[in-house]
Amino acid sequence: MAKVFRPSTRESNILSKIESSKEHERRKAISGLKDCIEPLSNAIAMKLIENKLIETTNKTGLEQQIGKSLEKISQADDFDIDFQCSPFRHVAAQPHVVSLYLTAFVIEQLINHKDVVDVYGSDEDIYGCINKQVTKFLP
Repeated sequence: MAKVFRPSTRESNILSKIESSKEHERRKAISGLKDCIEPLSNAIAMKLIENKLIETTNKTGLEQQIGKSLEKISQADDFDIDFQCSPFRHVAAQPHVVSLYLTAFVIEQLINHKDVVDVYGSDEDIYGCINKQVTKFLP
């Protein structure tokens, strides 16, 4: 995401620092994914099934699909991440980028996978379930 330069005023300096810190946290979360892809994908798949948000015929296949999505976000550029997340920005006031990306993945792509029978719950329910697991691994 391109940085917007504003005229030098106190307010613009504060806004620039806030934007920079948000961008730093976003990069830190995405780079931290590489260390915990397998346990995170397992935890997310388990919770989605336990909370009856996803009905599946193969839990391992679901876990693998979530793992592939986590691999994809860890290697994706900012435009691809923003493009995937953009329809779901309304889900939370300050959404976690990884949780938002996975929510979009579950709602838009995972529903068409052969092992997934159906996806239940609202966008907010799915985001909340995924976000609880993501914040355990990526504070």
